[in-house]
Order: sequence, then structure tokens, then C-alpha cells
Amino acid sequence: MKLVAYFSASGVTKSKAEVLAKAIGADVYEIKPKVPYTEADLNWMDKQSRSSVEMKNKSFRPAIIKDADFSCYDTVFVGFPVWWYTAPTIINTFLEAYDFSDKAIIPFATSGGTPIEKCVKDLQNAYPALNIKAGKLLNGDVSENTINGWI
Repeated sequence: MKLVAYFSASGVTKSKAEVLAKAIGADVYEIKPKVPYTEADLNWMDKQSRSSVEMKNKSFRPAIIKDADFSCYDTVFVGFPVWWYTAPTIINTFLEAYDFSDKAIIPFATSGGTPIEKCVKDLQNAYPALNIKAGKLLNGDVSENTINGWI
């Protein structure tokens, strides 16, 4: 079974996750922070904003709502917006909160211009015991045909 798990601060990644899930017949799960991000939290130009502070400290792990059992899935697509050229630290929280050791993990991301390759490499380096595959940037108008061509 397949799962599309995603974190979306502004709704962009959520829309791509929904298209992906529909195209591959997967269940969908939203990675939710215990404290939702506000617009001010996401202001990357403010060095004191929550997201800026979190991304400066790679060991920071924002708390998430842990309310799921993923044991029935063999493939987990993990989606996120690219923050500061990599996955947001909430993705680390998610990967550390559950046991993904027997699953294929396939990242996908949305980005204003950063490719996904560095994000994938960072995740593979941080979690060498996990089976993290190459990912895909899902920007712009993503159709089921685009997804099927990738998958």
C-alpha cells in the first residue's frame, strides 16, 4: 500500500500531494505541527521568524501531532516545501517519530527555485538506515499524466 504524507505551510504542497495521491491511488496524511505556523512564522526575510530560527538549527525538531499508524504501508511519499535549500526540520521530526525502516520513502517537494536533489541527499545523509529514494519537484501545474510519467 502507498501513502502520501505531506507538510504544507501555505497550501501549495497540499495541492500537489492530493494530485499525487489520486494519480497513484494512495492514502493521504497531513503532517501537522502541534503549533501551526502563522504568516509571520513563515517570513523568511525576518531572521527572528520561527521558520528562520528552526532552519538555522538543524537539530531543532518542531513538535508534530502524532496520531497515525503507518505499519500497513510499504511506500511512503513524503512531501514538503523547500526551506533554506532543504527539507523543513518538521520532516526530520516526522521521520524520527515513526518506524519507516521497512519502507521505501520517496520525497517530493515544491520550491520557488531550489532543486530537490540537495533535499534528498540531506535526508539520505541524516537517515542512512532508511530507504530514501530519488525525489521529484512538483512545481507549477502538475497533472496526473506528469505524475504517472514520473512513477
